[in-house]
Formats: sequence, structure tokens, C-alpha cells
Amino acid sequence: MQISGSSAVVVGGAGGLGEATVRRLHAAGAKVVVADLADEKGKALEQELGVRYVRTDATDEGDVQAALAEAESAGPLRISVDAHGGPASGGRLVGKDGEPLDLVGFRTTIDVYLTGVFNVLRLAAAAMARQEPVDGDRGVIVNTASIAAYEGQIGQLPYAAAKGGVVSMTLVAARDLSPLGIRVVTIAPGTFLTPAYGKAGDQLEAYWGPKVPHPRRMGRSPEYAALVEHICENAYLNGEVIRLDGALRFPPK
Repeated sequence: MQISGSSAVVVGGAGGLGEATVRRLHAAGAKVVVADLADEKGKALEQELGVRYVRTDATDEGDVQAALAEAESAGPLRISVDAHGGPASGGRLVGKDGEPLDLVGFRTTIDVYLTGVFNVLRLAAAAMARQEPVDGDRGVIVNTASIAAYEGQIGQLPYAAAKGGVVSMTLVAARDLSPLGIRVVTIAPGTFLTPAYGKAGDQLEAYWGPKVPHPRRMGRSPEYAALVEHICENAYLNGEVIRLDGALRFPPK
């Protein structure tokens, strides 16, 4: 699929993985909409690159519809990337005090990291279905899971469950959307060093870097963005979850 001339929406586009993706797609000629809740960073990207920023809560239908409409107004919507984050609860299923893991926190994590992805997925697919196909293709949807979906660590149960749901949706969504010519692919990153960590990034790098088989470092956001670009351009990638982790497998803790 040709990126240049297409419009793209990047949910979470002001965050580390999302911003790198915005920059990569913009450089490839896409008309990009940054959909995020980080107004300051989103507006800064808008001014720097000439992309469009739309304040967007991934779990809100109206917000996502507005971002998609903005993208459609700029050109045929062919690309949707969801890399949004948000609050995540954690803790052991039964704590040392004998209390069970908080249900409200679990529901919040599922809402942000699974329901939000589903919301973007379904609305982006409906918007792409309205586009004219090019060589049988209407677009591609890229979601973000985590290797925690496969090897969730102690205390990660809500997050692992949410990301596991994103993994499980991938093939089904690709099959559902195949008659429309829309592909669905999920990236499952390992440990990535993003600007959100600030000064703590050095400590994380020192801890996680040696645990990655090769290369012995945390991932970089441009590496995620490069994979997004390849997924967009490789028409035979569909219904797959791609681990991007340097062969890292999470230990129990």
C-alpha cells in the first residue's frame, strides 16, 4: 500500500512510540492526524510538522470519530495505528495482606488497554470501508500489544490480560475485514525506552539492557515506527502479531 498521499491516524501519537510513528509516516508522505490527550505535545507536533492534532480519548466513541473524520477530510484514510497508553493497575492476585486484587483497577486497565483498542479498531475499520479500494486494498490497522501478553510478570495480571486480548483480536479482526480489503496486524513490543521515563530511563536501561539477548539494550521508538512503515507497505502481512523485543522473554519478576 502506498503511504504517500494517504491519510493516517495515530492514536497515542504524542507518546514515545506514537510520536516516532507520526514522524515516520509524515516523512513518507502521509497526511497524519495525531489523536491523543497530551495537548501540549500534540500541538507542538502540529506546529513543527504541519500534521493535525485532535484531542482524543481512545475509549470515547465521539472523540475517535472526530479524529477519523479529520483524517478523512485530508485524504483517503488508509492507515490507523493505535499506540495509546494510560493508567494500569497491578499487584499480586492475592496480596501479602490476604486481600484480592482490586476489581476497579482491573476494569480500568481493561477499559484503557483493551476496550480502547477495540473502539479504535472498529471505528477505523468502518471509516476505511468507505474508501475506494486500490488494487483490492482499502487500508491497514496496526495495534500495539506487549510481550506481557505471553509472559506477564508477577503483578502484571490486568495489563497482561488486556494485551492478551489485543493479541487474540488480531486474527479474528483480519478475517472479519478481509472481504473489505483491510489488513490488521499487531506489534508486541518488549522493553522500549521512551521519553516518558525521563531521568528514570537510565536506570531502566541499566536493568533491562543486559537482559535482552541481542542487541543488549532496550528498544528505541524509531524501531517501532520502522516496523509500522514496513507493515503498511507489505501487503502480505495480515492477521499476525509481531514481537519486537530483541529475543527478550520476560522472567517471572
